[in-house]
Amino acid sequence: MAGRWRAADEDVKALLEARHADPFAVLGPHEAGGGLAIRVVRPNADAVEAIFDDGRILPLERRGATAFLEGFRPGASLPAPYRLRVREGGGQMDILDPYAFGPSLGPLDDHLLLEGTHQRLHERLGAHLLTHEGVGGVRFAVWAPNAKRVSVVGEFNRWDGRFHPMRRRVDSGLWEIFLPGLGEGVAYKYEILGAQGELMPLKADPVGFAAELRPANASVVARLDGFAWTDEAWMKARATKDFRRAPMSIYEVHAPSWKMHPDGRFWHWDQLARDLIPYVKDLGFTHIEFMPVMEHPFDASWGYQPIGLHAVTARMGHPLGLARLIDAAHAADIGVILDWVPAHFPEDAHGLAHFDGTALYEHPDPRRGYHPDWQTAIYDYGRKEVQAFLASNALFWLERFHADGLRVDAVSSMIHLDYSRGPGEWVPNEDGGNDNRDAVGFLRRTNATLAEQAPGALVIAEEATDWTGVSAPVEKGGLGFAFKWNMGWMNDTLRYMEKDPLHRRWYHQLMNFGLVYAFNEAFVLPLSHDEVVHGKGTLLGRMPGDEGDHWRRFANLRVYYGFMWGHPGKKLLFMGQEFGQWREWSEERELDWFLLEFRNHQGVRSLIRELNRLHRELPALHARDTESEGFAWIDANDTQHSVLTWLRFDGEGGPPVAVLCNFTPIPRAGALIGLPRAGVWREVLNTDAEEYGGSGQGNLGLLTAVAEPAFGQPASAKVLLPPLATIYLVPDAWEAPNVPPGGNA
Repeated sequence: MAGRWRAADEDVKALLEARHADPFAVLGPHEAGGGLAIRVVRPNADAVEAIFDDGRILPLERRGATAFLEGFRPGASLPAPYRLRVREGGGQMDILDPYAFGPSLGPLDDHLLLEGTHQRLHERLGAHLLTHEGVGGVRFAVWAPNAKRVSVVGEFNRWDGRFHPMRRRVDSGLWEIFLPGLGEGVAYKYEILGAQGELMPLKADPVGFAAELRPANASVVARLDGFAWTDEAWMKARATKDFRRAPMSIYEVHAPSWKMHPDGRFWHWDQLARDLIPYVKDLGFTHIEFMPVMEHPFDASWGYQPIGLHAVTARMGHPLGLARLIDAAHAADIGVILDWVPAHFPEDAHGLAHFDGTALYEHPDPRRGYHPDWQTAIYDYGRKEVQAFLASNALFWLERFHADGLRVDAVSSMIHLDYSRGPGEWVPNEDGGNDNRDAVGFLRRTNATLAEQAPGALVIAEEATDWTGVSAPVEKGGLGFAFKWNMGWMNDTLRYMEKDPLHRRWYHQLMNFGLVYAFNEAFVLPLSHDEVVHGKGTLLGRMPGDEGDHWRRFANLRVYYGFMWGHPGKKLLFMGQEFGQWREWSEERELDWFLLEFRNHQGVRSLIRELNRLHRELPALHARDTESEGFAWIDANDTQHSVLTWLRFDGEGGPPVAVLCNFTPIPRAGALIGLPRAGVWREVLNTDAEEYGGSGQGNLGLLTAVAEPAFGQPASAKVLLPPLATIYLVPDAWEAPNVPPGGNA
């Protein structure tokens, strides 16, 4: 009988060498030979006993001089609860045997992963604190289908892969193990024997919910459930809101560098929430957009080369700090958008690259799986498991953290096979096309899923090409994004603003061309972090003006902001530009808050506050941002004077807004404009007002339009256009017309 219960020599050898593919078939309790065999691998143990619940003690015998121990209890059968008493180094401890527990994943998890339809992989993979078979602990689960063996390692087992090799689920390539007694805060990684039997570098968890602070890079067990959200009313209202017809003004933030401790340490999320939310509320922005908050090894990547897509960066404390910030933002009626990076990932050894010894997450062909510009790997969008991983991650941020949207980085690089590649560096489709159909299909499916599962959440594309239908519904052949960043508008208008005002007449089309395509997509107008780095300076610094001629620089910035807020499209402004930051942004320091001691900088911030107020309170400035009926030129072609004038409408017959921009430092007295109604019009905004740092020229708050047609409008008025200024006019009294307002749109 004795020989029939002992483990085979080849199994023992494989376990001791940490290359056994099915450790649960050998370790733990097994009925054999008319009784119960118990087997363990316990390096460094002096002795191990199995202590049964009925009081029986079974000493385990060592196989030679190895770390493999086994024992046999005749007549016993499963279930037979026991614990292991381990004596080591003069001490002893009682532990539960992980190999006595059954699996906690099921066949449905296997099926949905392989099918690519598992919408919430984050609920099954990763490290989860739970009660399994009546015992508390942590379930670890990871996808590594080509691995020969996977172990979870950490301080709890001396980072030794022989302690806890995992159970392989053959159908799906998932590996899992439940470790009883572990709790929150435990650091861990996966030790993987690769496809060719090679030992891989220790890997962080692809679905880890927290991580160590760099330069350490292990995953950390973290509890995210049980957070007491207070934003039920916000979430309910969001689900039914039409954001294309709502005000949207976004304040883009790099969380670690908005403010810092004097010694350069990062603020924690709660400290940031304390100051940032009232600040954004005071300025009237409707949303905060955070540059990636996901874990990343290199500060200077700003989060755009993430390693842990499910982990909030440890730079700013526990992940639930971000949840508290978002909950507080919602209480202040502010939405939160998170940057999301499914376009590429870095090749750091502890990350996703060659995760199980094969090109698992990345495309195996470097012509489709490697970014030459960024020296990063590209996901294999045609692999169903990768699709499920990414789509589930997007839903994770919208559901677990109540994010109100995702801004998807580098969409252009995803959907074009030849992005940043020359001839011979990419492989066209069979029909010669350059569209990455796997990526296009992934984006469409993901956007459709998010629209269904997280109603009201916005998915916004950073897409810089002329791809048709980025923000069109999937069912109509589009990519299904809610909005698209208008990179063409940003590039053209900044080029114009950098010109000396004397020369702007030759570049007038840079400012009016955007209206040719303004309603082809639902656009966000972005003045983002990309415009204030890499030697570009800042928005204020790029404005023309002689050295020391600060008035012109500030006036140019103010007229530009007035132009932007009056232009169709939602608004986005990067932090620091709301008060005229002089120094180029760096992630290594906080913003130059001392500038707010000076009048001109205070004036810019006051202007942004007023622009946001008008954007919210005047429907004509937001209700038809994405529809042509909300816009009509008064005069698009006054190149000689570098003046642009237009009308905004709410589409419901409400009062319009006239937007008048003078891009030269020469005041234009008696300038003729067309207006849709005779009578008194109020000057509700003048960027040249003294309170904003201007010269104070204007129309004394009122002007009168007469019933004399001009520029296709039934009435007209003569106005003073202040130097380098934008003014907004609204009718003092308004009755909805019987017909839609005219114009030469």
